[in-house]
Amino acid sequence: MGLIQFDKLPVNNLVGADWNTYKEILQDREIDKNYRGKYRLTTAVCRLLSILAPIQESCYQKRLANQPLKHDPVFILGHWRSGTTFVHNVLSCDKHFGYNTTYQTVFPHLMMFGQAFFKKSMSWLMPSHRPTDNMELAVDLPQEEEFAMTNSMPYTYYNMWYLPKYWQEYADKYLLFKDITPEELKRFEEEFIKVIKIALWNTSGTQFLSKNPPHTGRVKELVKMFPNAKFIYLMRNPYTVFESTRSFFTNTIQPLKLQDISEEEIVKNILTTYTKLYDKYQADKVYIPEGNLIEVKFEDFEQDALAMTENIYSSLQIPGWDEAHTAIEQYVNAKKGYKKNKYAYKPETVRLVNENWGRAIDDWGYERQ
Repeated sequence: MGLIQFDKLPVNNLVGADWNTYKEILQDREIDKNYRGKYRLTTAVCRLLSILAPIQESCYQKRLANQPLKHDPVFILGHWRSGTTFVHNVLSCDKHFGYNTTYQTVFPHLMMFGQAFFKKSMSWLMPSHRPTDNMELAVDLPQEEEFAMTNSMPYTYYNMWYLPKYWQEYADKYLLFKDITPEELKRFEEEFIKVIKIALWNTSGTQFLSKNPPHTGRVKELVKMFPNAKFIYLMRNPYTVFESTRSFFTNTIQPLKLQDISEEEIVKNILTTYTKLYDKYQADKVYIPEGNLIEVKFEDFEQDALAMTENIYSSLQIPGWDEAHTAIEQYVNAKKGYKKNKYAYKPETVRLVNENWGRAIDDWGYERQ
């Protein structure tokens, strides 16, 4: 357990942003009264750490900027709470994969120098498990890259954690890339490539393994960037996803937000965003070349993770199964006693999911409650 509880963090993740990104994200956005102390402290720490950002940029330009990627990435897609974290952890046992670490998500500009000092400080402070679902947390464990992207530029969906009054604005523009400007999209692509190269350098990987739910709405653009990328799309019982997402978002947003948002508004945003993301993925998956996409029910993966992982490698023609098999099997066996949160479907949950996500239930072959 870290020295500070997750829900009592005195700052939010924006402490690791570069100063220009920080200012752009918060420009002309109101900070509600109850969060002005957190805002001031986050601003002060961000301003101080941003002094070091040019050192990182210099290191990157000298060592990595002109190095081409050897392989297009493997993307793990799916709505939040669809099992993406577990699948990411399983596949990351394969040492040929590189990935974004938890440390990189917060401090993307403190990677290529001084990492040992800042990482140790972060490990002292952060909790050992996610408070929402008891999944293990550590500075070097695989993590989704959207937070790193948010601290590198202002054009990402995760601005909604800090400024939830603009949740759907960020969803439309930066989750679905609807009405994003060419300049913003170019910046997104450039920063994403940078995050990937630094992640591969940091983890000594040769192929980037991405677990990032927001990418589920960006398939068309990702295929343009990486024509031979592989995609693993996870489906999970929508009733479970709703209960889990409501718990996860409600708890996670508390130490991050700089604006008030009610539980009712969180639920409304979850329902709306899921529908938008589902529709966008269904429309855009046709752009993925044949043989580069596999769709998996998480319940099947959870039932026999080793066999399902081998099938993923075979279906997508990912190299290295023989070399990675033992490490993956050891990880899977070690997690067999993991206790997950259990969800009882309340009548209100059943009503909301049936009314809003009924197509997913029917399309994926789940039984309606």
